[in-house]
Amino acid sequence: MHKDVKEVLFSADDLRLMVNRIGSQITKDYEGKNPIFLGVLKGSFVFIADLMRACQLKSDIEFIAVSSYANATESSGRVNIKYDLQQDITGRHLVIVEDILDSGNTLAFLKKYFEAKGAASITIVTLLDKPA
Repeated sequence: MHKDVKEVLFSADDLRLMVNRIGSQITKDYEGKNPIFLGVLKGSFVFIADLMRACQLKSDIEFIAVSSYANATESSGRVNIKYDLQQDITGRHLVIVEDILDSGNTLAFLKKYFEAKGAASITIVTLLDKPA
């Protein structure tokens, strides 16, 4: 274990099972809909790759980079888009993939932002809530 890791909360097998369970549910929920998996950079990139492999459906992938922390350790409450989508999402089903749910401010902002851009539906998938 790395010296910066205080304790391991979930084993690799635990994480694999969680990702497969979520992937199976997404496959069922989005059958025939060709969703866009939208990764919130940078934390989601490994999770989104594993999740897309666990989903058995036709889909696309996009990324967005946002920040509400600037150079601080606590959220400022203001979300800034650092890197935006590269394709039109009008009428598309979005599966927003985030690694850890913290305050929820960023995901609330993104949900409103994508609703305004005309997404057909928005589902938010996180692997974990912020550790205590």
